[in-house]
Amino acid sequence: MQEIKFDFNNLFSVSVGNYHGVLESELNDIIGQLQDAHKHLVSLITDSNARKRLNLEWVMLPEQDVETVKSIQKLGKEIAKKYQNVIFLGIGGSYLGLKAAQDALAKDTPCIYFEGNNLDPDTLGPLLRKINPKKTFVVVISKSGETTETKAAFMVVEAWLKKTVGKNYGRQILAITDPISGALRKIVDAAQAKDVLSFRSFPLLKGVGGRFSELNMGLLHLAIIGVKIDDLLKGALAMKKKCLDENILRNPACLYAALHYLLYKNKGKDIAILMPFSETLKSTADWYIQLLAESLGKKYARKIEVKGREENWEQDKNQVLNSGRTPISARGTNDLHSIQQNSIEGENNKVTTFIGVEKFRTDISVPGKKDILSGIKFSELMRLAREGTEWALVRENRPNCSIIMPQITPYHWGGLLFFFEMATAYEGELLNVNAYDQPGVESYKNYMYYKLGKPGLPANICDEIKNNPLVKDPKYII
Repeated sequence: MQEIKFDFNNLFSVSVGNYHGVLESELNDIIGQLQDAHKHLVSLITDSNARKRLNLEWVMLPEQDVETVKSIQKLGKEIAKKYQNVIFLGIGGSYLGLKAAQDALAKDTPCIYFEGNNLDPDTLGPLLRKINPKKTFVVVISKSGETTETKAAFMVVEAWLKKTVGKNYGRQILAITDPISGALRKIVDAAQAKDVLSFRSFPLLKGVGGRFSELNMGLLHLAIIGVKIDDLLKGALAMKKKCLDENILRNPACLYAALHYLLYKNKGKDIAILMPFSETLKSTADWYIQLLAESLGKKYARKIEVKGREENWEQDKNQVLNSGRTPISARGTNDLHSIQQNSIEGENNKVTTFIGVEKFRTDISVPGKKDILSGIKFSELMRLAREGTEWALVRENRPNCSIIMPQITPYHWGGLLFFFEMATAYEGELLNVNAYDQPGVESYKNYMYYKLGKPGLPANICDEIKNNPLVKDPKYII
C-alpha cells in the first residue's frame, strides 16, 4: 500500500533564500537536540505510568484491544440501522475530531448533527424542532460533564427526549466520559442502576487529552458513519512506527517539527497555514488548529522534576516564553481567492503546509472539445492549482511544504492525524513546553463559573475575578 509522503523541499534556503528558508547547517546544528527530544519521548512512551501521568497515553491508541474495537464497531452499526438521526454533543477535540472524520470519511449514514460546541441558541433550538426525538440517538462526550457548552446542550436535549420518548428515553443516550468520576459519570451510574440499557457508556481513557483523543472518543462515531475502525488504526500504527524512527532524517514527524521550529525561531515565521487541496479535509485542518494552538501556545516553560523514577512537569514561573505558532486553516482552491493574496504579498511571516491528494474517490472530466479545459479531469486541475500555488510562493521566497496522501481512506486519514500529533509532540520538546495541558483555556470557564455562582470555586480564583473586573468606559463605545 502506498504511504503518505512529506515533501519539505520548499522549506530550505535553496528554494526560498537564506533569509527565509532553513539552511542545512541550521538543521545540522540541532540534530543533537532532536535526538534528545526523540530519546525523551521514547522513554516516556515506553513507561505506562509516565504516559498516563503526563497525558501521553494517546500514543498507544493505534494498538487497542481487538475485541473492544469489534464491540464498538457492532454497536455503531446497530445505531446506524435503527435511528434516522444521531446528535453528538461535545466541544474541542470531542467535536473537531468527529467533524473532521465526518467530512473526510462518512459513507451513507444516519443524519449526523454536532451540538454542544457553542452557546448559540440559533443552532440547537431549530434542530430539535426539525427532527423526531423517537428516531434520534444522542451521544454526549465530556470527561467531567461540567463544560458549560456541552452540559447546557445535554440538559436541553435530555429534556427534549424525555418529554416525547418517555421513561425509557435513556436508552437513546450514550455517554463517553470518565470511567470513574465526574458529574456525567454520576448521571450514568444512577441511570444504569435502574436500567442497564439506559445511559450506556464508553470510557475516556486516562492520559488522553481531548485534542489527542479522536482514536478513543471518536471510535463510536466512526462506526456509525460506516468506517472500518481497524483500517484506520492500522494507518495510525504504520505512521507511529515511522515517527518513532531513531534516524531523525528519516522520521517525518521529527523533521516537520524541526524545520518549523527553526523557521519560527530563526526566521520569524510565527503563522502556520494548513491548506488541504480537498474540500473533505477542510475540517481536518480545523482539527489541527486546536491541536497546534492548544498544545504549543504556552506562557511558561516546562520545568521537569524527577523524584525517584518518576518524572513530573510543572510550569516554570521564572521563565516566561509566550511561545507557539498561530495556526490558520484554509482550503484549496477556494482560499486561493482570499487568504492567498496575503500569503503571496503580505508580511512574510508564514509557513504553508499543503495536503495533496493523488487519487480522489470520484472524478469528473470537463465536457466539450474547444476549450482549454475540455477533457481535463478535476483531479488534474486540482493538482495544477496546488503546483501553481507552490510555484507562486517560492517565487516570492515564501516557505511551504506538502503532505501527499495517496487517497483519502480510513488508513491514510488515520496516518495523517497521527503524523500531526507526533509532530506536535516533537515540537513541544524543542520548545520545552508541556504540550498536553491547556491552563489558558480555564480562564473564561472560571469567569463564567464565578458569575453563575458555581459552588466550590477556589477562593484565589474568586478573588482574582472580583478584584480585577472588566472596565468599560462609555466614551469608548459609540
